[in-house]
Parts: sequence; structure tokens; C-alpha cells
Amino acid sequence: MSERTRWGILSTGGIATSFVQDLKLLPDAEVLAVGSRSAESAQAFAGKHEIPRAYGSWRELADDGDLDVVYVATPHSAHYAATRILLEAGRAVLCEKPFTLDLTTTVELIDIARERGIFLMEAMWMRCNPSVLRLVELIRDGAIGEVTSVHADFGVAGPFEPTHRMRAPELGGGALLDLGVYPVSFAHLILGMPEHVRAWAKIGPEGTDENTGIIFGYDSGAIAALTSGMLGQTALGATVSGTKGRIVLDPPFFRPDRFTLHRDGAEPEVVGVTREGLGYLYEAAEVQRCLRAGLTESPLVPHAVTIQVMELLDKIREQIGLEYS
Repeated sequence: MSERTRWGILSTGGIATSFVQDLKLLPDAEVLAVGSRSAESAQAFAGKHEIPRAYGSWRELADDGDLDVVYVATPHSAHYAATRILLEAGRAVLCEKPFTLDLTTTVELIDIARERGIFLMEAMWMRCNPSVLRLVELIRDGAIGEVTSVHADFGVAGPFEPTHRMRAPELGGGALLDLGVYPVSFAHLILGMPEHVRAWAKIGPEGTDENTGIIFGYDSGAIAALTSGMLGQTALGATVSGTKGRIVLDPPFFRPDRFTLHRDGAEPEVVGVTREGLGYLYEAAEVQRCLRAGLTESPLVPHAVTIQVMELLDKIREQIGLEYS
């Protein structure tokens, strides 16, 4: 690798724009190329963000041997195809969440990366957020005792047109994979893999979930109560409760700037970590750290976690009747 990590961007949508803006805050990052299915779209994106190279196909981007890593920011339904093309070309990949649409394709991509010794990471930025990392440290140090429950919600008001990625099944639509992946991932981060999973959802006319409730049960006695939806704005909050206190995250819980630690018998403590940019730079910095260290997966977002979270999403989809062709 050169002194600067050379990034490629696959897709030209809103989240790709936000990611590129944050990359500019990292002095050792360089956005070298962008790729899209449309040459016009790639050229427009490149011009707007001063990116030297623009490709009118994913394959052309994948074949650029000067790239150290490529960020995949397509709609969910294209994550698998885009990431596979990149891995088969030998490119390291940071792929947006949800990693794919199901467990089978998730495992397939991870197997390819492992067999070829290529770095691969799911872009679950929450797990790289400084405030979230500090929260995990406090919980592991016993700040609130043994964790007894996790509550988290992610709901937006909409409305969304039937062809919007939030609703269209051909784009991997539905509240669960776009929004619910955050409460599910947060509960997994705090409590691990549950022994019991129960879920219910209101399914919309397109066949995707509009409002979903999830309960995780653990043999320890702990529970997680999680919701996601696109029928009304929720507080975007999360609380972790334990036998000796609780932690309340400021919204949005998946990108918190601070949280409040309530220890039994003590005054509340506000814990804050100054956030830079929009919050994407932390996952980008983690990717760059791993690449320089010669790692093929991140200890913050390891392959095993991506697999387990997708296994949970598959179980939830089965219970609520959410299917993708």
C-alpha cells in the first residue's frame, strides 16, 4: 500500500456522497475512482467530488489495480453481486449493511474473501462509533452490573412510494433490513446471540414490512425489545439496563454523540465523545488500520458477527413472512 489508502466508490447515491465527504476528513485517505452502472452518473459524481477516475460499470472499477479498497453503497439487493465482482477481482471491500439479503449469500461472500485472503467488512458504522465503543467498555467493566435488558427503536415517518427502496421488494425493501438491522445489531453487540427469537410485523401492499416488533430472549434471563418501522417517527433511542444501573443513549442511538450513565445510588454521568464529520470516518479509519496491519477482517466488525446478525434477520423474516425472490 502507498502512504495513503486509495478508495473506490461503487454507487453514486446519497450514502456514497456522505461517505466521500467523511473520507476527506482522513488525511491518509484518497478517493481515486467511482463506478456506476451509468457512465453519466459516475462522471457527474466524480466531477462533483473531484474524483480522478469515473467508470461506467462495476467491472471496470473492480479491474482498477490501483485501488486498495472499494466501498459498496448500492441498494441492498445489489450488495451481493457488486461485492462478489470486487472480491473476484482481488479488491478489498467495505460493504454497506445489511451485508446481503440472506444468510446463504452472506456466507458465500465471506467464504470467497477468506479463501482468497482478501479484506472484507460490513459497514456497520455503529460498531466503530467512539461513544458506542466507550459504552461497551463501561458495560464490560461492570458499570451497570449484569445486563438485564436492551431496548432500541428505529422508525421513520415516510411516506414512501411503492417503487422506493424502502418499500420495493426487488430492492430489498422493508423496515427490517434498512432500519431494524440497527436495533438487532445493537442488541447483539450488548448481549450476543439470543437463544429465543420472536417477531411480528405489519406487511404492506408491496409485500415488505412496514412496522416490526422483535423480542430476543436469553437463557441468562435477559431480554431485548426492538422495533423498526416506516409509518411514524420514533425517538431513535436505546437503553441498556442492568442489575446496578442503566445507560441511556442520546438519539440517534446508532450514531450517538453522548450517553447518560445512571449508577444506582449515584448522580447521572453524561459521557460524551466528540464526533467528527457525519460519523462514517470511523469505519473508514478502521478499514485503513486493518489494511495496514495486513488483516482480512476487522475485530470491531468481524465476519462472525455479520453472519450471526444475518442469521437473526433470516429468522425474523421467516416469522413475519418477508420473502425476497
